[in-house]
Amino acid sequence: MDMQKLKADSQYLLPKHLLTRAAGLLAGARLGGLTTFMIEQFIKKYKINTKEMAGRIKDYKTFNEFFSRPLVPDARPINLKEDAVIYPVDGKISQFGKIEDKFLFQAKNHYYTAEALLADSKEAETFKNGDFITIYLSPKDYHRVHIPFDGVLDKMIHVPGDLFSVNPFNAKHIPELFARNERVVCYFNTSIGRMAVVFVGATIVRSIATAWAGTVAPNKNKDVTTYDYSGSEQTFPKGAEIGKFFMGSTVICLFEKDKIQFSEDLQAGQPTRMGMQMAMSK
Repeated sequence: MDMQKLKADSQYLLPKHLLTRAAGLLAGARLGGLTTFMIEQFIKKYKINTKEMAGRIKDYKTFNEFFSRPLVPDARPINLKEDAVIYPVDGKISQFGKIEDKFLFQAKNHYYTAEALLADSKEAETFKNGDFITIYLSPKDYHRVHIPFDGVLDKMIHVPGDLFSVNPFNAKHIPELFARNERVVCYFNTSIGRMAVVFVGATIVRSIATAWAGTVAPNKNKDVTTYDYSGSEQTFPKGAEIGKFFMGSTVICLFEKDKIQFSEDLQAGQPTRMGMQMAMSK
């Protein structure tokens, strides 16, 4: 019996939305000393560096407040070189490279299309033969998302979907994982072309918030919803916070063809640190 296949197949049967709602209620509850105890145990289990954490443990009234915690000033220096494109999050590189025609590499033997990920054929055409990077955020990571390059917000799309866990095991075994899950796609216009930053939800992770709209997911609307910001002139300098997750998940960035060059030392599985250079603009 193939135990890995059995493990992967069993996840189709899990009541993922129900589990996520239940976890969300617990994480958002003000439980006083119990909340503080939960946070302390979480810090111990995942060896979280509390020296870079803004505030004291007891200042966080819910687990969600702690999980989406800000950091102390200068904990993540931003590479301000004009041509530097930075990591948007702390995490680990899942995959990166060229968008082959319209296909993105997920893991061994698994690909998915830009159109499926973005839920928009016109936008997918924009990124044809461009570049992408997928970064996995584990529970221990800092969970705020920052913009990789100076950009002006153009639009945001909420795409309803499933809530599979996005851990490395599932990336290898669940076809089109990132295009199946609920996600929020943010588009920016930059001096190096169009850029998309995709927030991918997951089991236990259904709350996704952006700096301009607050909580976007969960969303009662079962259809793809587009929010137009083209006339708002909301500009975000490189390194500015653009959103956050509650619990671990994944961020995917897409760039147009021949606009960036990834750093030569990048490799799958490599840890990332928000603010450090991941690529250079061309």
